[in-house]
Amino acid sequence: MTGMVTVRLVRGAPPAQAASPVRPAPHVGVRAPGLDDTQWRRLSRGQFRVDARLDLHGYIVQEAFEEFHRFMQRSRVMGWRCVEIVTGLGSGARGGSIRRELPHWLHRADIAPMVLGVVHSHQGNRGALRLLLRKKR
Repeated sequence: MTGMVTVRLVRGAPPAQAASPVRPAPHVGVRAPGLDDTQWRRLSRGQFRVDARLDLHGYIVQEAFEEFHRFMQRSRVMGWRCVEIVTGLGSGARGGSIRRELPHWLHRADIAPMVLGVVHSHQGNRGALRLLLRKKR
């Protein structure tokens, strides 16, 4: 028989290692390893030109996530370097649900490797994040 592959499972074997380590997404306002002084200073001072902006006002959380995910995939394809995500402040005591969820979305395995730095777009505005994205290779 041609094309037949035999797979043998070994109990207790370690999981296969990825070819390159997955980089965790940076936390908001915290300089990530690999981000040089000049880029960090430019990002935190708002000196990067924003290539695209996503406004999530008025969405429920699931719809907001779907829009965010499509936007991030498109930003990869388009080669955008700096994008802004607007969530708004929210009306609750702890802020809006989308605003609370966005940091979790940034740590997803398919999104985290794209993000180099995350800051609030302005110190007085906690309802928007500016993301510096990794260059496409």
